[in-house]
Amino acid sequence: MYLSMPEIFLVPVSYAENILFKEELHAHNPIDRENIVIGVSLPNQRIPRWVRDKEAFKYYADQKGVTLKLEDADYDPKLQAKQVEDLISQNVDVLIIAPLDSLAFTSLVEKAKKAGIKVISYDGLLYNSNSDLYVSFNGTQVGELQGKYLVQNVPRGNYIILSGDPNDDTSKLYKDGSLIYIMPLVSTGSIKIVSNVSIPNWNPVESYNVVKTILSKNNNVNAILSPTDAISGGAIKALEEVGLAGKVAITGQDASPAAIRRILDGTQSMTVLKDSRELAKAAINASIKLVNGESLDTNAIINNGFKDVPSIILPPTLVTRYNIPETIINTGYLSPSAIYS
Repeated sequence: MYLSMPEIFLVPVSYAENILFKEELHAHNPIDRENIVIGVSLPNQRIPRWVRDKEAFKYYADQKGVTLKLEDADYDPKLQAKQVEDLISQNVDVLIIAPLDSLAFTSLVEKAKKAGIKVISYDGLLYNSNSDLYVSFNGTQVGELQGKYLVQNVPRGNYIILSGDPNDDTSKLYKDGSLIYIMPLVSTGSIKIVSNVSIPNWNPVESYNVVKTILSKNNNVNAILSPTDAISGGAIKALEEVGLAGKVAITGQDASPAAIRRILDGTQSMTVLKDSRELAKAAINASIKLVNGESLDTNAIINNGFKDVPSIILPPTLVTRYNIPETIINTGYLSPSAIYS
């Protein structure tokens, strides 16, 4: 069941000019408190996007001279909860949680707060919690980029709508953003949604099975709205088995090497880049400021059901075969060898 996601209220600050983008990568800013320890809980290390987040966290923690304790939940919400509890027991100064289940951390966040630990929601809102900060990309804009691309390139035909895990608040953001563009054409009859399915745990195996089942009943499909590259990969495998890969427009997100190669091959249409180097950097910088009692460079306020949470919201970037050099290679996000080898 989808949650009702609160509206993002942007704060009138010159965010593009703030230190998140001005700071040199190798600068060592002074830290008032010695031995800051940051605990990070990531959903998995199977998807390239989260591998990149882990690398970015390690890099920026080293640059800032802070200690990092990083856990991988391996797609298991119960394991993630246990790992977070373990991090709390280790007396970390800050907890950064990228939740598999956005509703599952109310009591753990309260436990952390009682222990004097600052809590940051990372790329997924911790609902009904007393968290200190939310750091993410604009999920609604991600969906808008996906939906707009599809309706511009496939304004008529049959659509499969795939969305992410129903317990992850970002699933609704992506889907709602895309439907802003898709639903008007559904209303006029230009687009018909032949299937609308959520994918538990964002699992590409599940997306393969779902799309395979749909195609076995009706292979007259013109477009697939897919929230992530991993889900796209599973869907494209199912399309390949019936000779439709490259003939059906399909979206994605995360700009993974495999997805960029599929875009160049013509089997995936686009992806959305969320440069997790910037997200991890923002989270590390904010962690240090929270510990030191400094003001944060926020640009939004989001209500999580318990409180208005100060937020840092970064913009996503559309990637197609036509702008891969400028968005992916020239920025150093991926090396040419990672794409073209």
